[in-house]
Amino acid sequence: MTAFAPDWLYLREPADAAARATELLDPLRSFLPAGEDIVVRDLGCGTGSLGRWLAARLPGTQHWILHDHDTALLAHAQESLPGTALDGSPVDVVAERRDITALRAADLAGTSLVTASALLDLLTRDEVTALATAVVEAGCAALLMLSVTGKVELSPTDPLDPALAAAFNAHQRRITDGRRLLGPNAVDVAAAAFGRLGAQVVRADSAWRLGPDQAELQRQWLEGWVGAAVEQLPELRPVAGVYLQRRLELAAAGELHAVIHHGDLLVLPPNREAAA
Repeated sequence: MTAFAPDWLYLREPADAAARATELLDPLRSFLPAGEDIVVRDLGCGTGSLGRWLAARLPGTQHWILHDHDTALLAHAQESLPGTALDGSPVDVVAERRDITALRAADLAGTSLVTASALLDLLTRDEVTALATAVVEAGCAALLMLSVTGKVELSPTDPLDPALAAAFNAHQRRITDGRRLLGPNAVDVAAAAFGRLGAQVVRADSAWRLGPDQAELQRQWLEGWVGAAVEQLPELRPVAGVYLQRRLELAAAGELHAVIHHGDLLVLPPNREAAA
């Protein structure tokens, strides 16, 4: 799995929080059993930003189990989740370092909700299919947020925008360590995988909308976006440096606006009564 610097994760957290599709929360709350404790497993939790956002928006006593491969991130995430739920009920947290791509239905026994943020695009088709199978067989819900979809809108526009975007998207679909990542195809692949298993799937857009007040996030995102594009297509290098400088100057001057699209998925178990 790809590792991300904690500083980047902290920097993006406000943009993530503003982008998350809040319209998915009401159907999720309706599904979760009222008056019962819920168990939430957060896959690839990073610094715990999704837990910090979600725990206080769900009612009832919550038991969070955080999964990540980075022990330092796990330790911070465990300490930083809110202690109370939406209705004042207690929230407790444990951390488990494990390979989230190896989770199966038996591992999710007793789980009410599986969550993940900015994860699906880092998985392969087989890994997403295995995750969907585990979630549906375990009978739990899933809230899978902020997967890149490949669409970027920059204002003002630049003639090189399409070439950089195409190269970046190809980089997101690259083969690494023998694994073909889904990148911008992840939301479609995941929705189809859950749908084939009979689950109810609700999709929503969750775009970052970065304005002049987020110049530092714009800068770091631009550097990563252009850098990945050049890594994928080295022939872009002669023009990419000038392009990046042009974009960074606009960001520093407060004149750049960026919309970076992501997709959120809410997955609810198949309606067993209807199926019968």
